[in-house]
Amino acid sequence: MTAIALRIIIFLVIGAVVFFGVRRIWRDFSGHFKAEEQQIRQRDLSERKRPDVIDLKRSDDGIYRPPDDDEPKR
Repeated sequence: MTAIALRIIIFLVIGAVVFFGVRRIWRDFSGHFKAEEQQIRQRDLSERKRPDVIDLKRSDDGIYRPPDDDEPKR
């Protein structure tokens, strides 16, 4: 009877170690990707502020074009 209890305890300990190991790996990866995503977002926001970047407006036909006010008048 003690051998069965010992085996159950060993399996529970191994299962707990695997579970917490996988959980920690998952947290590390998700934290890394969140930090990387935040860096990309900050880079994109800073690039939008540059003077050579234009905002495209969606026209009635669904195509993105530069705003009309920048075009020269004919």
